[in-house]
Amino acid sequence: MDLKLTGKRALVCGGSSGLGRAVAEALAAEGVHVALLARDAEKLQAVADGINATATGRAVIVPADLADHASLLAAVDTAEGLLGGPIEILLNNTGGPPPSGVAGLDPDLWRAQFEQMVLSVFRLTDRVLPAMRAAGWGRILNVASVSLIEPIGTLGVSNTLRASIAAWAKTLAGEVAADGVTVNTLLPGRIDTPRIDKLDRAAAERTGKTPEQARADSVVSIPVGRVGTTEEFGAVAAFLASPLAAYVTGSLVRLDGGSVRAI
Repeated sequence: MDLKLTGKRALVCGGSSGLGRAVAEALAAEGVHVALLARDAEKLQAVADGINATATGRAVIVPADLADHASLLAAVDTAEGLLGGPIEILLNNTGGPPPSGVAGLDPDLWRAQFEQMVLSVFRLTDRVLPAMRAAGWGRILNVASVSLIEPIGTLGVSNTLRASIAAWAKTLAGEVAADGVTVNTLLPGRIDTPRIDKLDRAAAERTGKTPEQARADSVVSIPVGRVGTTEEFGAVAAFLASPLAAYVTGSLVRLDGGSVRAI
């Protein structure tokens, strides 16, 4: 299927690995020119080199730290210069905090995670939205988690802050829909990424099991009987970023193998 994305320009946060990398690769395969944003320039360059060797879209890198908002906004300026025009597709992807509950946490921890996971998303989006609205076309995609629907007890900070992203995105979708800009939030379940590897190791330490046993235990609750692939995630994101998905906005899109039982 032709997603009609050739020549579009995208900024992909967290583009050095995992879900961000998968989305960048899926978009570039459809002819999108992508700017990859993350802290590690060496890892970003390796991903960009792979994309440029195989995809029809080209990739550039813009190293930046999501917690440093000044450098983050400067990175958007750099990305637009390298890509030759305004960002038309934005993937807000901030990773996740270490496992924890919510009771008794240091306020400084909440503040730091809010700056990195939430406020960075607001500021990035506000930076690219004016050009999207003026052009009458744009796509904002946010990566959250199925924990929005069924909170995960060991991921208290993530549960809390990702819920705020979802509420913001739903509100924003209504504000910009008439301008041709869609805003959707992807809710991955267990996808085979470095983040899941870390969580499996943490679970193994808590329970005295091996990481392999911890992963096997988690798969029992997934109806399709396996974890998802990053390629599957990237394919859904690319569709939502395309003109074909123009009537999909304000949505929470689950990619969880059926593990969430709620309607």
